[in-house]
Amino acid sequence: MSCSSSSGGSEEEDEGMENYRKGGYHAVRIGDQFGGGRYVAQRKLGWGQFSTVWLAFDTLSSKYVALKIQKSAAQFAQAALHEIELLLAIAEGDPENSKCIVRLIDHFKHSGPNGQHHCMVLEFMGDSLLQLIKYNRYKGLELNKVREICKCILIGLDYLHRELGLIHTDLKPENILLCSTIDPAKDPIRSGAAPVLERQEGNLNGCSTMSIIEKRLKRRAKRAAAKISGRKSPTGGVTQKSRRNLDGIDFSCKLVDFGNACLADKRFAEEIQTRQYRAPEVILQSGYSFLVDMWSFACTAFELATGDMLFAPKVGQGFSEDEDHLALMMELLGKIPKKIATGGIKSKDFFDRYGDLKRIRRLKSCPMDRLLVDRYKFPETEAREFAEFLNPLLDFAPEKRPTAQQCLQHPWLVSQSEGNVEA
Repeated sequence: MSCSSSSGGSEEEDEGMENYRKGGYHAVRIGDQFGGGRYVAQRKLGWGQFSTVWLAFDTLSSKYVALKIQKSAAQFAQAALHEIELLLAIAEGDPENSKCIVRLIDHFKHSGPNGQHHCMVLEFMGDSLLQLIKYNRYKGLELNKVREICKCILIGLDYLHRELGLIHTDLKPENILLCSTIDPAKDPIRSGAAPVLERQEGNLNGCSTMSIIEKRLKRRAKRAAAKISGRKSPTGGVTQKSRRNLDGIDFSCKLVDFGNACLADKRFAEEIQTRQYRAPEVILQSGYSFLVDMWSFACTAFELATGDMLFAPKVGQGFSEDEDHLALMMELLGKIPKKIATGGIKSKDFFDRYGDLKRIRRLKSCPMDRLLVDRYKFPETEAREFAEFLNPLLDFAPEKRPTAQQCLQHPWLVSQSEGNVEA
C-alpha cells in the first residue's frame, strides 16, 4: 500500500467498521466528490486513529492529491484545526516548497451521515520510511542512501525548529514519507491509469464488511503458517533473506503528520513521542525542547541503517517499560548523570538518590560502534564514523545535543564514502 500524507495506518490492519458511526470516520465511495466537486476519491491510501486518507484527483489542477478526512467528533475536529493552522504557517514560510515538509494545498469541511468532517488536501506522497524498511526485509539501507534520507529530514527539522519555532514531537519512520512510491505501479501518474471521475456503485470504502473479515482471517492463517514452517538459523532466528535491490528508488522525502506538533513556547502535553523514539527527558518529565526531535532523529537514522529499532523496551518482572527503556539507554550510552537522573518529576519512580536504577541492577554495556560491528557487521571505520554522528544526538543532557543546522554540517553527512556492506 502506498501510504500518503499524515496516514498513521498500517497495510496489515484496517480501521474497523465499528468506527463508521456518529462522531467517527466518514464512509467514502470511489468517485465521491469533495470540496464542491473539485476532488474525486480514487482509492484509500491509509488510516489513522483520527482520520482516513484517500488518493483523490484534483479536477482543477488535474493532479493527484492526498485527501485526509478527519473523524467528526469535537476532539478530532479540534485536532484538525490545530494541524491546519500549523500546516498553513509551514506553507507560508516555504513558498518554493523546498523545506522537506508535506504541503497543504486546501482545507474545507464536508458534511456526511456521521457528522461534519474537517478535510485536508495535501500533496500526494509515496511510501513511508517504515514501509521502505519493511520492503528491504529489515536488512538496513546502504549508508549513502541513509545519508540522502537524513539530509532531507534535517532540512525539515531545521526549518521547523529555527525558522518556525515548532517541535514535531512524533518523529519516526512512519511520519516521514518518500516523495514517490517504491512500486511505480502504485503511483497514479507513473502507472498510467486514468482517474475515476464518477461514483462507482457498490459498498462504502470500496470493500464490504465480509471482505474485511476475510482479510483478517487470511492474515491470521498466513502468520500461523509462517510460525510452523519458519526455518531456524544457527543463531535461533528465522533464516535471513538478502536485501532487495533499491536502485531506481528516489530517496528524497518529507516530514508529515503535525497533529501533535507544538510551538516551543506553547507545549500542551508532557507525554509526547512514540515509545521507541522517546527521549529520556520525556520519560523523566524534566521538560523538553526542540532537542527531543533530534533524539528521535538519531533513533530513526539507526533504524534506517540496521533495520532494527535502537530501543525496544518491554515490561519485565518487577520493572516497568519506562525503566527498561532507561536501562537500554544506559547500556548503550553509559550511566545517566546523577543530576539528570534525579532531576525530573518522575525520577523517583526509577532512580534512587545516587542516580542508580532501583529495580534493574545488571547492565550489559555495549557502545554504539561495537554494536554496529558485532551485531550488524559494519566495517570498523564505517561503524566508528556513523557512531560519531549518532552519539552526540543521544546525549542525556538535551542542551549538549547538536541542532539540525549543526548536523547538516557534520563530516559524516557530507562525506561521499560508500554504504555499509550487506549484513
